[in-house]
Amino acid sequence: MAVLCVHHVSLVVNNTARALQFYQQILGLALVAERPELGFPGAWLSIGEQQIHLLEVPNPDPVTGRPEHGGRDRHLAVLVDDLQIIEERLQQHQLPFTRSRSGRAAIFCRDYDGNGIELILKRVS
Repeated sequence: MAVLCVHHVSLVVNNTARALQFYQQILGLALVAERPELGFPGAWLSIGEQQIHLLEVPNPDPVTGRPEHGGRDRHLAVLVDDLQIIEERLQQHQLPFTRSRSGRAAIFCRDYDGNGIELILKRVS
């Protein structure tokens, strides 16, 4: 028995349409059309060979009082090929972000629902 890879990550959102604005317009992710009817609103997004599942369900976690720097909270970390474009999109949408405190080429932000996202520049070797 071996764990092979992460298939998907689920994030709780308050409003699927608004959440999609963040994940599609800022991060550039594509919607997965094959989401079955689950009895609640949501969406699936493709991120490489994995997915992000947005679940519009009651949030069991507090969304206020989280640290400003997302690296000090639970978060989803993804590789990107261009941090500058992401930074520009975050600024256009007036979403704050912080740079990695480790000195890596990475930024932390939150989606419209307070979910922490780390965006790491993939180094080409």
